[in-house]
Order: sequence, then structure tokens, then C-alpha cells
Amino acid sequence: MRLHRRMTEIGDAALALREYACGTITGQHVLLAVRDNDEALLVERLSAHDAVPVRFRVGERMALTTTGVGLVLLANAPVEVQERAVRDFTPGDGGDAIHTAEDLRRSLAEVRRGDYAVARRADPRSPRTTAAAPVRGREDVVAALSGVAPTPKFDSAAYVPAVRATDRAISRQLQSTEAAR
Repeated sequence: MRLHRRMTEIGDAALALREYACGTITGQHVLLAVRDNDEALLVERLSAHDAVPVRFRVGERMALTTTGVGLVLLANAPVEVQERAVRDFTPGDGGDAIHTAEDLRRSLAEVRRGDYAVARRADPRSPRTTAAAPVRGREDVVAALSGVAPTPKFDSAAYVPAVRATDRAISRQLQSTEAAR
């Protein structure tokens, strides 16, 4: 029964993503992911035709420590999941800003404090930056939403509020759908 409820929540969030993200975050990629044990599972991706290349496809898994959605999901995961990620962290697992297990611990605390993550990837072919925020059900975080943009075009002052407004709109819709059940 719990799995059925969670799958329904994910489906509702994916539908809401299409409704809200298209009008709020445009021109690049918008991702919706859920935590599945120690990984993030990409459940939806909306992409502009001329968006910066990303390697993620719907249905694929991503590390929790290397992506914006992963950091948001990890920061909101049970403490034992966070501790395992910190304990098992190896250099190279944390994107451009996380080089040690202690960096990861600090980053997770910052995500919890700010309720969003910004992750940068200095890929020489397509440097990109991601802003991510949690999607909340009535009881807990059920997914994470992110917008991806080329690093030279990424403007935190505009992008982070757009992602947060979209995640709040999806969260409200998801919570009202849950309340109606």
C-alpha cells in the first residue's frame, strides 16, 4: 500500500511539473527525481531543443552526491542514509564543490538551511549549473526538482527563485491531491 501511495505521489508530481515548469523555468532542462535507496531516479525531464547537453535520461539513476536533485534528496533523507553517504564518500563523487566527506556534510546542512541546492559541473564540453529544491507531500519530501542552465548564463538571483516557486506550486498541488484522497 505504501508503494502504491508513493507511485501515485510521483505521478501527480510529474503531471504538475509539466503544468508549472513550462511557464516558469524555460529554455533549458527541468528535472524531477525521487530517491530510491542510495540513488536518485529521474522520473521526468523537460528539455528545450537547444538546451545544453546533459547525459541524464528518464528512468536512469544518478548519484545523490553529484547532482542538485541528489543533494536535495540526500539532505532530506533519513539520517542513516546521509551518514552512509558521508562515510562512503570518495573524492570525485561530489561534483565541483564537494571534495571531501566533510564538504558533503557541510553542503547537506546548507541545503537543509536554505531549502535548495546549487550544483556546478565544470564539464569542458558543456559547463552547467543546477538549482534544485524539494517537492513536498503532506508528510515529507517526495521528490526534487531542478533547473539546469549553462554556467555562463546561470543567474542565481533569477534561477533559484524560479525553481523554488515551481517546487512550491507542485508541492501545493500534490498536497491538495493527497488531501482529497
